[in-house]
Amino acid sequence: MIAFDYLRPHAIDTAMDATRERPESRFIAGGTNMLDLMKLGIERPRHLIDVGALDLKTIEDTPEGGLRVGTLVTNGDLAADPRVRARYPVLSRAILAGASAQLRNKATTGGNLLQRTRCSYFYDPATACNKRAPGSGCSAVGGFNRIMAILGTSPHCIASHPSDMAVAMRALNARVETRTPAGQHRARPLNELYRLPGDTPHIETQLEPGELITAVTLPPPPAGRQVYRKVRDRASFAFALVSVAGIVAVEDGRIAGAALAFGGIGTMPWRDRTAEALLVGAEPDRALFVRVADAVLADAKGEGANDFKLPLFRRTLIACLSALTKEGGQ
Repeated sequence: MIAFDYLRPHAIDTAMDATRERPESRFIAGGTNMLDLMKLGIERPRHLIDVGALDLKTIEDTPEGGLRVGTLVTNGDLAADPRVRARYPVLSRAILAGASAQLRNKATTGGNLLQRTRCSYFYDPATACNKRAPGSGCSAVGGFNRIMAILGTSPHCIASHPSDMAVAMRALNARVETRTPAGQHRARPLNELYRLPGDTPHIETQLEPGELITAVTLPPPPAGRQVYRKVRDRASFAFALVSVAGIVAVEDGRIAGAALAFGGIGTMPWRDRTAEALLVGAEPDRALFVRVADAVLADAKGEGANDFKLPLFRRTLIACLSALTKEGGQ
């Protein structure tokens, strides 16, 4: 047993004071990822700050017509909220595609965004992993890398990002609100939350030490159809090999707007604006969809066992775009 202090503040200011006074502290909410990592000795916080008692558990309408989701809203409650189901079905479907009902009822919005990779080498302290032990190497390069990323990788890390919810939120242009230990309020687009691995894969986000996610804001619902499709090894409680969050609006036979985000293939929730631009103004057909898929994969790199993700992604994206643009489709 590795000893640690446990604090459960009931106010955000108290939590910020605690993390400022204890630089080696970590936050815990639902604990669905943190507790596993602590049991394996991968996370060894000296101070654990439980934010579960903070008043951050509501989903509120914004004046602009969007939603503000408190960081402690559980995945289950978010997916079941009638406003989310009606206005952001891509988000509800993405959440329901992840984990199990039991975990969704415990896992939180902020915790889901910050969950760590499911790379088997990251979870095995006997192997080299730059994300777990900087400078030790990456056993996945040349090793068992079937579930690893093909976009955004570096020689130091090819681990894929595990979140389904973050993929849908990236397609929806979500923004993340935070509080720093100094009391500063920040808001940033979700795409600016994450970092590519580069030569520092252990630094996964732009958050400063002790910075707490307090809410996620969704803009007004986009026009068009929404879909989330996840390809995985089994139908329940499996992480994505490939996933697509798609939002496409068609007017007068042409694509008027498109947002596409991808999971399973990137080291972070992936979005390609260049590929989206190919869709806008064009008449939807298979040849167009193939060009879009090729654009997304222009810089993709397989590592052997995960080479199959390239054709799998093409087929999945083409199928999603066909469903989104088909008259009467879902």
